[in-house]
Amino acid sequence: MQQFKYHTERLRASGLRPTKQRLALCKILFNRKETFHFTIEKLKQIAARDIKRKISLATLYNTVYAFKKRGYLKEISLKGNQAFFDTNTKNHHHFYDEDTAELVDIKDENVVIGKIPKTPSGKKISGIEITFRIARDNHSQKKQINQ
Repeated sequence: MQQFKYHTERLRASGLRPTKQRLALCKILFNRKETFHFTIEKLKQIAARDIKRKISLATLYNTVYAFKKRGYLKEISLKGNQAFFDTNTKNHHHFYDEDTAELVDIKDENVVIGKIPKTPSGKKISGIEITFRIARDNHSQKKQINQ
């Protein structure tokens, strides 16, 4: 019951009515032990599987972007117009697996930044987040095929 109240307050703070569909989305997004990375398409698939009531694509977009605007979700843009959302809104780094299209957190202590460029006049660095693109190493497979 406490989670229900928490989600209701979060929705209202985001300017959204706490409908059954939106409360179900909150459960998918925030009732997790681990950080959740998702695209709107992935969220749509999970919602279709887990929620008995149909949720429109417009409701998904409106809810996700209202949560982003309020600071409950972070948007991470990759590969042109593909956007991921992250329930961990603190500055942190990621691996992006190009083979599986998954985003994975990297602990800050595992990334060391050596030299930071001088910022333009009148500007300061407000945060650093690095995304490492990773893919299967097919180089060794190509060698074996050519031999």
